[in-house]
Amino acid sequence: MKGWNGCFLRIDLSNKKVIKQNYSEEFAHKWLGGRGFAIKLLWDELTPGTDPLGPDNMLMFLTGPYSGLVIPNSGKLVVAAKSPITGGYGDGNLGSMAGPNLRKAGYDAIIITGKLDKPSYILIENEKVEIILANELWGLDCYETEKILKKSHGVSTGVLSIGQSGENLTRFATIISQEGRAGGRPGMGAVMGSKKLKAIVIHGTKEPLLADKEALLKLGKEGFDSIQKRDNYNFWKKQGTMATVEWCQNASTLPTRNFSEGIFECSKEIDGNTMEKQTIKQRGCPNCNMICGNIILDTNGEESELDYENVVMLGSNIGVGDLKKVATLNRICDMLGLDTISAGSSIGFAMECSEKKLIDSDLYFGDFMGAQRLLREMAEMKGEGALFGLGVKAASEKIGKGSSDFAIHVKGLECSAYDCHLCPGMALSFGTSPIGAHHKDAWVISWEISSGTREEYGPSKADKVIEFQRIRGGMYESLVACRFPWIELGFENEWFPKYIEAATGVKYSLDDMWILGDRIYALIRAFWVREYGGKWDRKMDYPPIRWFKEPLKKGPLTGKHLDLSKYDLLLEEYYKKRGWNNLGIPTNDTMKKLGLEKESIELNKILENVK
Repeated sequence: MKGWNGCFLRIDLSNKKVIKQNYSEEFAHKWLGGRGFAIKLLWDELTPGTDPLGPDNMLMFLTGPYSGLVIPNSGKLVVAAKSPITGGYGDGNLGSMAGPNLRKAGYDAIIITGKLDKPSYILIENEKVEIILANELWGLDCYETEKILKKSHGVSTGVLSIGQSGENLTRFATIISQEGRAGGRPGMGAVMGSKKLKAIVIHGTKEPLLADKEALLKLGKEGFDSIQKRDNYNFWKKQGTMATVEWCQNASTLPTRNFSEGIFECSKEIDGNTMEKQTIKQRGCPNCNMICGNIILDTNGEESELDYENVVMLGSNIGVGDLKKVATLNRICDMLGLDTISAGSSIGFAMECSEKKLIDSDLYFGDFMGAQRLLREMAEMKGEGALFGLGVKAASEKIGKGSSDFAIHVKGLECSAYDCHLCPGMALSFGTSPIGAHHKDAWVISWEISSGTREEYGPSKADKVIEFQRIRGGMYESLVACRFPWIELGFENEWFPKYIEAATGVKYSLDDMWILGDRIYALIRAFWVREYGGKWDRKMDYPPIRWFKEPLKKGPLTGKHLDLSKYDLLLEEYYKKRGWNNLGIPTNDTMKKLGLEKESIELNKILENVK
């Protein structure tokens, strides 16, 4: 097999058993890699109803045929499992040396099951795979852990680790690499912690067998050169995603005080221009020439890597208008292994509950010291953190008193940093994201606002969400590749079939990629329905209630909010275009067209039991 290694590394922690399993070319061609491999493996092998924090959950680290090759932005891998915060499908990607090293070690994925009886880490060095006791690492943060492991195993290794939040099963614990590279928002760090697995260290020295190495190197160089010549390249290098702060402020979509408003009075103090003046260095993923990680010094003089999502969720969303303070909160999250988006949402929710006297707390919006305390308590699952470390959905269910009206989530996963009081297309993107509320799969908000269709609920919104989901959530997440060259600089998608043909010898058209995306989304939705016992409702695809019930009170969009009846019609359009029924479940015909006949029969048995 060319382009793929054709081998999975399976590790049963309970029995300390390691198996190297070859898989077929047919499997590779149909599911490609990354997310495609992940959902097929979960569907086939995970027992329905498995406890996400139990030993039987599967924790997977997956690459694709694009990963680790000397072509633009190939330094990514996907981490996936059944999610402890949503109970459905969960994944995330992160860029670090781990992905390229995994490919060079000879594996396309690590599939981990079982549970260790003592804290340990996995060491992978090509054919050599060891499980090593790590009692001395348990309780350390991610920065300390990686520093120790790299000292033992070399600076060129890829290290994936969890902090105290993963150890203590905070439901939105992530997996961290290289002091700020994070992946797995839906609690992948908690799944790793539940297995008593502190870290994975990977070092590979082999090269994947390629169909046409010379052609791939030539195409790679052309791609790198093309990216550098793009109009927005120089500005991107200065601010990266942080330019979005100013854009969202101007568009009244900047999450402020738990998504109650779309503008922030201190936005200029946390925007890209302010960051640019404070940046001391930059950090990026392997094989990237459009680096997005900008590092400033926090209030303690420590380095903190910033991007749009963490700055806004730990800034305007909790009422903190000082970039150095935001950087401090961000660094705490990265060290403890807390997802910055969900952490910022949980803090904002807690502050609002406190101000409304729904809980016995002295938290308030803008409370920098209180935010630090709550982050640490969430990572330890103690004090107030024992409640808010469950995520806003579970916390609101325990608090009651109408708090669910301002718990900002979809399917249990907190929304990332875009207020959608008047963005029905982006609201649909959040509602139908395959992991719960996340922007990664279909960031349509820029198109929606720039196209002048902001207040419209027409079919074009459903078309655009599906188009972006096919590209971002289907193709990119399965290749596995970074989306930034395309979405930020206009790097054409037509490059990718060329890269894959040179790597694998297999010809894919973009239409083939879109079908792949539809296949993945249908099976992910089937997985959600299965894990919910067939009890599925279209309300699962609704965005947060606040955007319907509470109008904006500040700025040019004062009085505006989403219309539920119009959103419901838009959701109906989305279902029709996807070939799903009016509950949001893929039909038999759709499943068969996508090559999911067997999966369709299995899904029908579950649905029949509900009837």
